Amino acid sequence: MREGQVDTMIGPQVVIRGDLHFSGGLYIEGRIVGKLVALDGQPASLTLAENGSIEGEVRAPVVIINGELTGDVYSSERVELAAKARVQGNVHYRVVEMTAGSQLTGRLIHAESAAALPAPEA
Repeated sequence: MREGQVDTMIGPQVVIRGDLHFSGGLYIEGRIVGKLVALDGQPASLTLAENGSIEGEVRAPVVIINGELTGDVYSSERVELAAKARVQGNVHYRVVEMTAGSQLTGRLIHAESAAALPAPEA
């Protein structure tokens, strides 16, 4: 998946209530009330625009936030909190980038790489 790729866009006048499962690039300018979950094994990125909002848990490899998010974030690759980001919840990340002006009310929790963990005893 290339950087900034958008496969699905949720416009500013759209409100979705319920869980959303996706792959590819998802760009949100509207409002989501529910869980956003990227499909396992598929490349996926979620971008929350400045005027967009999410109320619910987010699980995706790449998460870019510039709007308002209330809920926990689980990212297996990278989280970017842009200048207008307002996050209320915990952010589980492997790599994080926070721009000056972004706000996080919660905890940053580093997700250890499963590959770096020792193999279980046989």
